[in-house]
Amino acid sequence: MDILPGLACDQFFDGLKMLEFDKGGVPDFRKTNETLKLKTGWTIIPVPMLIPDHVFFYHLANKRFPAGNFIRTAECFDYIEEPDVFHDVFGHVPLLTDPSFANYMQAYGKAGWKALQYNQLIALSALYWYTVEFGLIKTKEGMRIYGAGILSSPEESPYSINAKSPNRIHLNVDCVMRTDYKIDDLQASYFVIDSFEELYKMTVDRPFDYIYQNIGASFQYAPAAILETDHVYQKGTQEYCLRGGHASNATPI
Repeated sequence: MDILPGLACDQFFDGLKMLEFDKGGVPDFRKTNETLKLKTGWTIIPVPMLIPDHVFFYHLANKRFPAGNFIRTAECFDYIEEPDVFHDVFGHVPLLTDPSFANYMQAYGKAGWKALQYNQLIALSALYWYTVEFGLIKTKEGMRIYGAGILSSPEESPYSINAKSPNRIHLNVDCVMRTDYKIDDLQASYFVIDSFEELYKMTVDRPFDYIYQNIGASFQYAPAAILETDHVYQKGTQEYCLRGGHASNATPI
């Protein structure tokens, strides 16, 4: 809460206050669900671990967000690979109070079934990664964070907005679904949207059948790639990645 002012989007702070997450402590899901369901129809359901993809999609499509019922240790506070209650509830759930973002999440869940039919979960996972987990949004005050993977990381929150190393590129769904990503380090590229309404329209109106039929079995672009067609807000130096990232104790700059 001390780090995020000036970095996170207003909708996130609105959701925090509405759900009383800004008061600290692990929330009571029952109380949270009463407020959340009245606002957008969503509820949280506790899960003990990562759940299978088809189960995850089914829950999202029915306005249920699975949240880990365990919490990281203090030693792993900045990052944990398996999502816990802090990442899932503090990072994700506040934005489910925003109707446009909540609609996007439900549409994503419904899209999962098509990805399974085409055996293209890898492509749909990249879209989730670069939007729901590590997305940035433009505001009148500048770029702000809406991705839960950033919001639940004290290190990556300032890095994603202020660092010179990463690229910042306007979201292109077709390209992002072909772009590789790192699950255990700071991102080489962040993708930016104008609004949650734009994000929803970008995905709901996209012909996913055509994409899945013409996309390869593996990623086409590296995480730091910039295409000629990209709308680039910042071409990063990639210095952090070039120094070896976390593995080399490189400074996030």
